[in-house]
Amino acid sequence: MSTVAPEDRAALRLRNLLGLVRRPKPVVGATPADVVLRENKMELLRYRPRPEGPRYRTPVVMVPSMINRHYVLDLRPGASFVEHLVNEGHDVYMIRWGTPSDEDRYLTFDEVCDGYLGRAIRHAARTTPRNQAHLLGYCMGGTMAAIHASVRREHVASLATLAAPVRFRDEAILSTWAANESFDVGAMTAALGNAPWRLLQGTFLMQRPTMSLAKLVGLVDRAWDAEWLDAFRALETWVNDNVSLPGEAFRTYIEQLYKKEALLAGEFALSGERVRLENLSCPLLAVTFEHDLIVPWKSAVELVERAGSADKERLHLNGGHVGAVVSRKAAQGLWSKLSQWWAARDAEPAAVEAVPSARRGKKG
Repeated sequence: MSTVAPEDRAALRLRNLLGLVRRPKPVVGATPADVVLRENKMELLRYRPRPEGPRYRTPVVMVPSMINRHYVLDLRPGASFVEHLVNEGHDVYMIRWGTPSDEDRYLTFDEVCDGYLGRAIRHAARTTPRNQAHLLGYCMGGTMAAIHASVRREHVASLATLAAPVRFRDEAILSTWAANESFDVGAMTAALGNAPWRLLQGTFLMQRPTMSLAKLVGLVDRAWDAEWLDAFRALETWVNDNVSLPGEAFRTYIEQLYKKEALLAGEFALSGERVRLENLSCPLLAVTFEHDLIVPWKSAVELVERAGSADKERLHLNGGHVGAVVSRKAAQGLWSKLSQWWAARDAEPAAVEAVPSARRGKKG
């Protein structure tokens, strides 16, 4: 609860709004990290551990959505999931998918989900005697992590998903649009190559046409709170920093998952091998959100119901697709629960020796 008296808020609101142009740009994605693997546009970041080293043997590999930038999980200093995990003693890696260019229009889903993702997991896993890594997949990244872990189980210690769609025919507007016969994704990618980020962003915005107005009203109402204002601007930086998708990978994602529901039907294949969620055997935690408009919880919870894991559970929280992951409440709830879940499924806590990489560089 704020200690600012209501009569003082009007003056603070006016001052902060007038000073928006001069206010420093939000610092996002600032947790120190090194690039330890690079392939085409994809980079694997390893966040620098505490001076005394990681506390746990098994690293955590974060798999963000390809549609959005990775730093939503490392939003800003003091409000970063990555920073929280590093401080808790986890050895944290992050896939940064990068920005596809024209030559990536034929990059396949298999090359991304089996190739790039598989090599990132193996790179992180080989830093430990266990030769395994925990996976955390967010949204589309969670779907890809689940697909990969169902087929390539050797190096996966556990799988945690945040609002990851598994059932694609649901009540969500996105599902209705994508599954519609009039949406010819093949013709679109043939004409445009990669799926343009402006089209993807517009699709999300059309789910709530009044969203921009609601944000403006909220901004004016809460502008007196400088801390809230900085958090708002950091999140808006991420929301408007979108990325296009490789055309062929996008075509497969829409045609096979949205239009054909091939994953649940057991007809989806990864590099020629059938993906059966029943074969998912590692410990599993699926996080769902009550007010998620992008991935309704009924779509995400299907993973728990289908997986063959003996150790599996669902964590259902209030909030929406993004806010529940980056909010102040998330720091006290979701982040700590995930940290504890991994800690309970780790090898004996111990320092992890740093493994030198032939290609190290500062995070850009």
